[in-house]
Amino acid sequence: MGRPALAEVRDPARKRELAIEFIRQIRAMGRDDLHALILCHAGEELAQFFIAYATDLMDRQPEMAAENGSSLLLIGYLIRCFEEDLERRGGAESPFLH
Repeated sequence: MGRPALAEVRDPARKRELAIEFIRQIRAMGRDDLHALILCHAGEELAQFFIAYATDLMDRQPEMAAENGSSLLLIGYLIRCFEEDLERRGGAESPFLH
């Protein structure tokens, strides 16, 4: 799957299509392949951060598991958008990281 053009990705309907396709690919992956993908793109430290964050969130509000799960997915998406924005700016330091 090639990388779509930026204008194409900004279309909300296209974002949904891309998300569905990505989820299909993830579901079809073997456990080892998925783990390798996570390590390659996120790293062990970020993966552990999300496990701890999700565990804490679910422990505090188990009755809101669906809403919290959705929020975690969106947070991951927004983090990636933030990273891409920093890359477009030439790697400028984030004011949120200080």
